[in-house]
Amino acid sequence: MAFELPELPYDYEALSPFMSKETLEFHHDKHHKAYVDNGNKLAAEAGMADLSVEEVVKKSFGTNQGLFNNAAQHYNHIHFWKWMKKSGGGTKLPGKLESAIASDLGGYDKFKADFVAAGTTQFGSGWAWLSVKDGKLAISKTPNGENPLVHGASPILGVDVWEHSYYIDYRNARPKYLEAFVDSLINWDYVLEMYEAATK
Repeated sequence: MAFELPELPYDYEALSPFMSKETLEFHHDKHHKAYVDNGNKLAAEAGMADLSVEEVVKKSFGTNQGLFNNAAQHYNHIHFWKWMKKSGGGTKLPGKLESAIASDLGGYDKFKADFVAAGTTQFGSGWAWLSVKDGKLAISKTPNGENPLVHGASPILGVDVWEHSYYIDYRNARPKYLEAFVDSLINWDYVLEMYEAATK
């Protein structure tokens, strides 16, 4: 099925001052749109136009780098927009998530420190992730557009550390951006929805 650029689930001003209107306009309207346009062209050429985005990501990993780059980034961004909301973040998590983070990751404070560290130490472009793997939560990082789907895990939260995600607002202060993401942007309800789907 053809890739489509989703509408943002909020207006361009909604995440300010933690993510500006200008960042969202460039990131969603230009960068994400390019992944959709290139991904559709490359998926058609590879005979994968009828597959879901998840299937294209898994099938193209290690076999068709150009298609994988665009399909994986499309998948990542579909969820990235939903992983944020106005007045998000903070320590008030849904009970089920709070329990899982306590038992699998050593509690919220350790989760935050480890998640920010994963994003900070990802050299160059990439992502930091909270995923379900073998029934347990795990934190990881990946280069470029790679994501936990291709490593046998189900991502439930990801943060984009490509420079276009933060440079307009934070310049080179990536840790500051990551802390703002956790403290003020995460949509924990959507994380819970993905967690429940991954642990069925």
